[in-house]
Amino acid sequence: MSADRTPVTGPFRISVDATPTGATLDMTHYLSTFVLALAQAADEDGQSVLDDLQHIAELDRSARHQGIDSHATHERDERVSDLLDELVDGGSVPVYGVQVLRLAEALRVVAAPKAVPSQREAGAA
Repeated sequence: MSADRTPVTGPFRISVDATPTGATLDMTHYLSTFVLALAQAADEDGQSVLDDLQHIAELDRSARHQGIDSHATHERDERVSDLLDELVDGGSVPVYGVQVLRLAEALRVVAAPKAVPSQREAGAA
């Protein structure tokens, strides 16, 4: 991974890639931390973690049926937030110091308008 592709190197690596319509942020390092924390919690008290996840799944099914402002939606969101608080400091990804500027610059670069080649420049007859 080059420094320009990975402007944030810690505590969680964040890479930036251009797409035809914007950008992708590769948060694999952070998500791996979450999965490992979830696995550790399951190893310590698997039944409780499974019960929590099953309850969240039930709430999600109800929320999809009842709508965005339902009790199930609010309870699901609260339970997910509680789980994130417990496992990964609430789900916020910290970015420190000069890495903030490097991330902003990487996003600026991929967001900059790009010239679209004419058909002749692109090799058309």
